[in-house]
Amino acid sequence: MAKKKLNSLSDLGGFVFSTNENENFSAFVEKDQKTLSPKEQYLEAHFSNKGRGGKTVTVISGFQGIEYDLKTLGKLLKKKCGVGGSVKDGDIIIQGNYRDKIMQILQKEGYQVKRVGG
Repeated sequence: MAKKKLNSLSDLGGFVFSTNENENFSAFVEKDQKTLSPKEQYLEAHFSNKGRGGKTVTVISGFQGIEYDLKTLGKLLKKKCGVGGSVKDGDIIIQGNYRDKIMQILQKEGYQVKRVGG
């Protein structure tokens, strides 16, 4: 297997190398993002079948917060609907067209949900 050629410093994956012993690296550390409370969240619920071999999924987008809280919410929705799904790129993807049921669940949890599309 051939090694990948590094063309720039960004190809190193965001690592910072320095020989300066007094360097302050705290400027390079990402700040912790807080999760907004459910009342402050504005989520969008829509369904899609593009790029999925004709299978319909419900997509919840607009969540603002840390990845752990997003995954926890996705797990709750999958459990309440009794179906599979995943969390990708800040969106919760639930298998099947459960948009109305998911909207009811999210509203009971205190989220503000908007129906998008057909």
